[in-house]
Amino acid sequence: MFTTDQIKAAHSKVKSGADFPAYIREIKDLGVTYYETFVSDGHTDFFGADNFKASMPAKYQKLKISQTSNESQFKSDLKSHQQGQTDYSTFCADCAKSGIEKWAVDLQKMTCTYFDKAGNQMLVEQIPG
Repeated sequence: MFTTDQIKAAHSKVKSGADFPAYIREIKDLGVTYYETFVSDGHTDFFGADNFKASMPAKYQKLKISQTSNESQFKSDLKSHQQGQTDYSTFCADCAKSGIEKWAVDLQKMTCTYFDKAGNQMLVEQIPG
């Protein structure tokens, strides 16, 4: 099974959203099948075969997630991030302002789903593989 140190090493190569697909391929090769990242503090839970779970602690001070979702602003901010125009901390702050509570990545389906505070799917993206 994978370790949090292996995931940290893979994540250290990510400088912008443009690096995300390579990161996904690397952690998939480690055995990660699914993970959830919470915008409020950046903690992430990683899952693998046989109910294996490894958690990464909070990465930053708590962000206040907007009660009101703004899907169009979120999509605009996401596009900028994926084009390498913003760093991770800026992207997380933008998510919080747009009401995004978390994202979930399914490495079997190769999708990344963004959820608001009510648990509604705001966007489901196919990850280039």
